[in-house]
Amino acid sequence: MQFRVIIAINSMVNHMKHEEIELESWVKQHGATQLPFAKCYVIRIDEQCYKVYDPVVTGRQLLDEASKRPVDEHLIFQLLCNGQLEEIRLDETVELRKPGIERFLTWQSDRSFRFAIDGRRFEWGAPIVTGMKLKKLAGVDPASYGVWLEMRGAEDRPIADSEYVDLRSPGIERFFTGKKTTTEG
Repeated sequence: MQFRVIIAINSMVNHMKHEEIELESWVKQHGATQLPFAKCYVIRIDEQCYKVYDPVVTGRQLLDEASKRPVDEHLIFQLLCNGQLEEIRLDETVELRKPGIERFLTWQSDRSFRFAIDGRRFEWGAPIVTGMKLKKLAGVDPASYGVWLEMRGAEDRPIADSEYVDLRSPGIERFFTGKKTTTEG
C-alpha cells in the first residue's frame, strides 16, 4: 500500500510542468481556471512576494511567512476577485490553486471591522478607512464618483477622498456611491 502511494506521489511530481508559478501573473494571463501543480507558488502578502511550497496553507503560516509576529496579534485577509476582503483565521486553510487567490493583506490588530458599500458587505482590518479607499473597494471611478456615509435620521454625509472615517462606532457603517454632479450659474 505504501509503495502505491509513493509511486502516485512521484508520478504527480514528475508531471509538474512548472517549477514556480507567480499566482497573480498566472491568473491575469490565463484567467480564472484551476492552477496546475507546481513545486512552488509565489504569492503577494501586502506589497511583498513570497515563495510557498505547499498549495494548502493556514493563516498562521501566511503571517509567519510574512514575518508578522507574534501572529496572534495580526490579521490576514484574502483579496477576492470582486474586490472584497475575507478574513482568514489563524487555523483556517487556504487552497492556493483555486482561481482568484493571489493577494493577501495584513494588519496588526486584534479585531476586524465591517462596513457596507452600495449594499455589499466588506471586512477591514483597521479602525479607519479613507474616502478614496472606499471608492476603490466599491469599484467606481474615483474622479467622477463620490461616496457618502448613510446617516439615519439626518442628512447623509459626503466623505472626501482624504477623509478618515472611524469604523469603531457600534453597528455597521453604510456607505453609498453616486455620480458627482455640478451645476453652473
